[in-house]
This record gives sequence, C-alpha cells and structure tokens, in this order.
Amino acid sequence: KSRKTADPAADSSPKLGADKHQDEAISKKKLCVKAAKEHSIPKDLNKVLENKVMETVLDLSYVKLSVVEMTCSDNADSEGIVSKSVSSHSDLIPGVYEGGLKIWECTFDLMDYFSEAEIEFTNKTVLDLGCGAGLLGIVALRGKADRVHFQDYNSTVIDEITVPNVVANCINEGRRMGSGKDRKASKPPSKMPRKAEGSPDVLNRCRFFSGEWSQVSQLLLSSNKPFSKYDIILTSETIYNPDYYSALHDTLAQLLDKNGCVYLASKVHYFGVGGGIYLFEKFIEEKNVFRTSMVKTIDQGLQRCIMEIAFKDAC
Repeated sequence: KSRKTADPAADSSPKLGADKHQDEAISKKKLCVKAAKEHSIPKDLNKVLENKVMETVLDLSYVKLSVVEMTCSDNADSEGIVSKSVSSHSDLIPGVYEGGLKIWECTFDLMDYFSEAEIEFTNKTVLDLGCGAGLLGIVALRGKADRVHFQDYNSTVIDEITVPNVVANCINEGRRMGSGKDRKASKPPSKMPRKAEGSPDVLNRCRFFSGEWSQVSQLLLSSNKPFSKYDIILTSETIYNPDYYSALHDTLAQLLDKNGCVYLASKVHYFGVGGGIYLFEKFIEEKNVFRTSMVKTIDQGLQRCIMEIAFKDAC
C-alpha cells in the first residue's frame, strides 16, 4: 500500500490559520452561514480533468493537490481558499476554509476498516460528509452503492478536487467499479491527464454539494428532487472543532435513515483545535439520540479511532 504517495496523510493534526484570519472568520461566521449549493457535473468530462495531474493511492486516482494549489485560477477559486491557505500556511481557517485541500490520515483508516469489516455498500444510499477528495464516497461507488452524495464546506474543493476525482475513477469503469478481483487486475492510472471516456451511469448515481452542514440538510430536505435518507454516512476528521458538534449531530439526525449507520473516523485529540473522539462521544451521549460503538482503535502515531453511530431505536 503506497499511502505515502498521498500528499498530506503524514500530517498529524490540522494547523490553524493566523490569529487575524481566525478573528475575521469568527466575525464573518456571526454574520452569515455558508449557503448550500448543488454542483452539476460538466457535460464535457475532458474539461473536468483539464490541467489536472492524477496520482494513485490504494488503487484510487486523485488530483495531485500541490498542482491544484499552483494552477488554480482566481476564476476557479471564487472563495480564495487556495491563496489564503497557502499564504497563511494553514490547514484550517474556521468559517472560511475547512481542510478540504488535504487528504487526512483517518480517511485511510476508514478505508482499511471497510475492507476488514466487509462493509456492504451494494444498493445503499451513501453520503460522504466533509468529503474533501471524496475517496470514501468513491470506495462506496466501487462497492456498487445505489447513490453516493458528496458534501464539502468549500465549493472550490468540490469543483477542483472532488468532482475530478470521481470522474477520474469512473473512466473505463467497466472493470474498476467491479469486484475486488477486477480492481486488482486493473492497471494503475497514469500521472498524466487522461481523456475522459467515462461511465455516465456511474456519474448519474452521484450528486455534489457545498456549504455548511445545516444548509445542505435544508437544501436536501426541501428540494423538489426526490430524496431518501442515507443508509450509510461516512465522515473522517470532521470533529476537530467542538463548536461544530451541534451542527454535525443535527445533520446526522436529519439525514440518516432510521436504520442507517454512520462510520466516523477521528483522532483521539486534536491539539490546538480542541476536539476529539471521546469529547464527541460524550456530546452524543448527552443528546440521547444515538448509540455509539468504538469499532477500531489505531495506536500508531497519534491514537485514532473509528466510531459506529446509529439511532437508539434502530432495529
């Protein structure tokens, strides 16, 4: 497994932006909540992968993030998160940029757990919440999920990273979205941009959203488009900030099917940010809506955990 090829997985904990950025972000957040938006997939898939350099980790294609930082134009980044993240040397600028330009360590922990626990995605409706690169949702697509929705706080992340990654992994997907044997037989993707001779039927199973969690929930639940709640919600490293716990809890409660399941991967503690798995577990217990179970603990480096969450009254 060539995990080291993923740009950011080695970083152990998010680095907050400068105090100035934090103060600005806090004042902005008091004034407004980031609106939700659904992103469409361009009809010309070649445009999606234009100027993108792809790398591979665990047989998944993903956009080389350092190239996005160098080539992302102001037109493509209306939020300005690339320049702000680079100039402030920060992984997080609360209320402005929420970490989607990196692939975080716990993403790979969760992918390993899917395999070890033989998590079944066939015919399921899945939400990749705080998706960033979207690798968890792409794994669900490969597992023949019926529908997979991707959500990230930042629209730039969805347009410049998530959608290209999903498109890249849907190229010639007759084999790649099949069984494990098929995947092992498939050739690793080139690092060069590829011509998108995609599999539209796979892409038709996907929807993409940006915005704050409560706003995305509202958009989905009030939409004219048919919507059924999710059988599985996947989320990794989204509990670093305790200020977001209420919004995350409410989102899970609103969008998870009554017999559905959440798989959440997190570090035990996020130094300098304040959140962590046991703090969130305590928050859930106090709300008395969900039951939780720690299904895996990883002790290498900073201790990390995978938590399974389901409604208390689920069958």
